[in-house]
Amino acid sequence: MILEWSEIDTVFLDMDGTLLDLHFDNFFWLSHLPDHYATQFPENEDQARRELHQQIMSRRGTLPWYCTDFWSGHLGLNIIALKRQISHLIKQRPYSIDFLRALANEGKARVLLTNAHRDGIDLKFSVTGIDAHLDSVISSHDFDHPKESQLFWQALQSSMPFDKNRVLFVDDSESVLSAARDYGIKHLLRIAKPDSQKPAVLESSFPSIVDFDQLLSDAGNLLCDG
Repeated sequence: MILEWSEIDTVFLDMDGTLLDLHFDNFFWLSHLPDHYATQFPENEDQARRELHQQIMSRRGTLPWYCTDFWSGHLGLNIIALKRQISHLIKQRPYSIDFLRALANEGKARVLLTNAHRDGIDLKFSVTGIDAHLDSVISSHDFDHPKESQLFWQALQSSMPFDKNRVLFVDDSESVLSAARDYGIKHLLRIAKPDSQKPAVLESSFPSIVDFDQLLSDAGNLLCDG
């Protein structure tokens, strides 16, 4: 895919599923946490897993869905400690660092916009070191609203004013990208293969790429249109 980079000053980047492999998060929420939670109910483990799944999905797209403090208190478990048990699964997506370096070389501001809680961000930074390649890090918890909400984008604009026409936003979530589009972000790009263990989903209402190499030349520079 080719973008007109002369029209872009700032790149907003999601973390999980965009810069980092979503497999860690999917495995944690769909397998590791349910298995651990179910051990508290030896007589009804399958039912406990189903009920936990229902609790998680009922909060989808809201700030508590992404909040480790909420789930720790709600379930009586140390969510971050459980995440550390499988931290070996935290990995960068292909060409993430190459892309971030190319952005820096071209003088583009690199801003992480994530719904992840700060303690989860710190864990992933400690494993991957991607924070060394970012200019700013914003958690939706800073604004008390998830990226799916217009209130998040309004708070972001107030916190760090930006030109909606000169921003590229990269995310793997259709609902988040839709919220950014509704707010007026001009350049939007979707990651089609956020989880390395699942096939790419190419059908989308947004321009999509599988990996960041599609935005780089053979020399590792950003591709530009004309």
